[in-house]
Amino acid sequence: MENELFEKTPVEKAYIKLSLPLVLSMMVTMIYNLADTYFIAATGNTDLVAGVSLCAPVFTFLMAIGNIFGQGGTSLISRMLGQKNADGVKRVSSFCFYVAILSGLVIGVLMLIFSGGLLKVLGADSATIAHASEYYTVLAIGAPFTVLSFIHSNLLRSEGRSKESMITSISGAVFNIILDPILIIGLGMGAKGAAIATVLGYLLSDIYALTVVLRKSENLSVIPSKAHISGAEAGQIFGIGVPAAIVNICSSVCMILTNQYLLSYGNDKIAAMGIVLKVTMVVQLILTGLAFGGQPLIGYFYGAKNHERMKKLIRFSFTFLSAVALILTLVIFLFAPVILKAFMKEEELIRTGVQMLRWQVSSSIFAALVQLITIYFQSTGRMIGSFLLSISRQGVVFIAALIILANLFGFTGIITAQFTADLISAIFAGALFYGQLYKHLIKD
Repeated sequence: MENELFEKTPVEKAYIKLSLPLVLSMMVTMIYNLADTYFIAATGNTDLVAGVSLCAPVFTFLMAIGNIFGQGGTSLISRMLGQKNADGVKRVSSFCFYVAILSGLVIGVLMLIFSGGLLKVLGADSATIAHASEYYTVLAIGAPFTVLSFIHSNLLRSEGRSKESMITSISGAVFNIILDPILIIGLGMGAKGAAIATVLGYLLSDIYALTVVLRKSENLSVIPSKAHISGAEAGQIFGIGVPAAIVNICSSVCMILTNQYLLSYGNDKIAAMGIVLKVTMVVQLILTGLAFGGQPLIGYFYGAKNHERMKKLIRFSFTFLSAVALILTLVIFLFAPVILKAFMKEEELIRTGVQMLRWQVSSSIFAALVQLITIYFQSTGRMIGSFLLSISRQGVVFIAALIILANLFGFTGIITAQFTADLISAIFAGALFYGQLYKHLIKD
């Protein structure tokens, strides 16, 4: 079944078939994030909202660790499937599964040991420290489940099982949404309740994904004796996975820096930015789903040296993703005031939030193209290009833009930094793609 999808199905149809389940799972995740924000905001406690928002980088960091083995493993497995290397697929998938669990355990313990200092780095002050600490502690305890959730949700897609990958993500998100009002408001657990709901949601996703691998997958494995790989294979996993993780880690650093700069303008500005970023995630998750939907195809076509289908994929993916990004940007830009009124009550805060949201969403097409080009580098095993792109948009470029613009233009500079970084990064990514990747993709 999977070979027919990769080798015979029209590229456009295969791309959509792989992308739509991922987009649907992203949309459910989006609904969860908005619901989570809604129930937290419904407490009417700005310090609680700010405290939870300050911990967003922690979740992003855990995602980054999961993506080292999820995306790094997917890239290698997709190419191995194209090369008909069944034993290699089983070994790599088993390795990624067990090393993810171990990584989550180690990180969780370290988070608990150094919690005091890390909470201060995140920007917690006397007003938000209690709420941030509650949320942070639960995330630390549940770190292994969170990290593991990014393994099979990625690896299942590499063999064409987008539907099962979608159910993996949706099941956990729906469970999370059900638990949120019960724990946050019903039981009055506040930040702790929100974190518990999140961790339990990931645990459910892990259980379902493991069941699929054991009962349905013809390629993936969790057999302990298979969990060994060669040095070259490890180099491929880490060479692609680490740059992918850097994107998430840089995103955490950028959120921390942004909150630090906003701190002098008041916790209400941090709370507003936290809500704005959740809304912006609507666009980001949809575009991410569409971009990553093509990842198994890129790796398979490259591994099989199918040049003709690769050329068709490049043309379709760039055109399709750009069109969707422009449409989503227009919708969010026009309806920004209406959207934010669902989460904010104070008129001044809404006006500030609208300004933030419009700047954040205006660069969506640039961010989408950077992400798509990065995926092409990752899926073809090109580590240097992947690394350079990973440290640009949500890394070096953003940090430089934030520091320079904040010092020159104050609050306005802070909220326009992301747009500036996305524009510069898109120009750099386009030049890198054409100069170092495009010609090779259609000739190698």
